[in-house]
Amino acid sequence: MKTHLTFVAAALFLAACSTAAEDSAVTGGQASAEQQAAEQAGQGASGAAQDEIGREEIAGPAAGTQEHLVVNVGDRVFFEFDSSSLTEEATETVDRLAAWMDQNGGTSIIIEGHADERGTRDYNLALGARRANAIRDHLSLRGIDTNRLETVSYGEERPAVMGSNDRAWAQNRRAVFVVEGAPVS
Repeated sequence: MKTHLTFVAAALFLAACSTAAEDSAVTGGQASAEQQAAEQAGQGASGAAQDEIGREEIAGPAAGTQEHLVVNVGDRVFFEFDSSSLTEEATETVDRLAAWMDQNGGTSIIIEGHADERGTRDYNLALGARRANAIRDHLSLRGIDTNRLETVSYGEERPAVMGSNDRAWAQNRRAVFVVEGAPVS
């Protein structure tokens, strides 16, 4: 029985190798220009990616959803200690968010402001609000209607990472983007 299974496994392995060799021979060892362009693009106009032979579509996250936001933009930015000013990296992310919101015109988002545990509860709630408002204001400058934006501050109440150290504090000084109607972090 064991010999029979080994023989079957070997036959399947050889058949798989044969198929790959035949595919390579047909294309001369290289993908066609059309296949390379499709692979580089990764997605068609419909938002669904195609496999390497272009016959079957693979579904990606639906446009305008939280998952689509996370995949295409990211869902958070980070702040320096005791600051609500956008860093260069945060500004780039918020600019991508503005472009994403332009492409998903019916989508509204909630901007959550968070702080690390240092400072009083009231101070951290105010700091979280300033962080959320800084993003809302930047999006507004990029042409996003503020009626599509809601801000909320959680201060230190919803840490992303537990701990009283620099690594945890850095992860907790953040703003998170939530597509309205999606579960809140």
